[in-house]
Amino acid sequence: MKKILSVVFLLLSGCSLFEETKLVDIVEIEGPCTIILTSGASIVSYGNMEISRRTQAITYRDENGKLWSVFKDDYSNYSCE
Repeated sequence: MKKILSVVFLLLSGCSLFEETKLVDIVEIEGPCTIILTSGASIVSYGNMEISRRTQAITYRDENGKLWSVFKDDYSNYSCE
């Protein structure tokens, strides 16, 4: 019985263990957010956006719900409300 409880505990806590390590690559940020492009233009995400820790690529949805990605070389900064 103790073995079963230990296994269940590990399975339930497994998600948080991955969050605290570098095994999870994607970080979700609550939006709306403004992304400043290297060209000086800006993009507004109309919801949450995700950033890859490894590649620094930002994925967001526009006002029509279409999914877009902006790569690190294409943006200089971002800010979220």
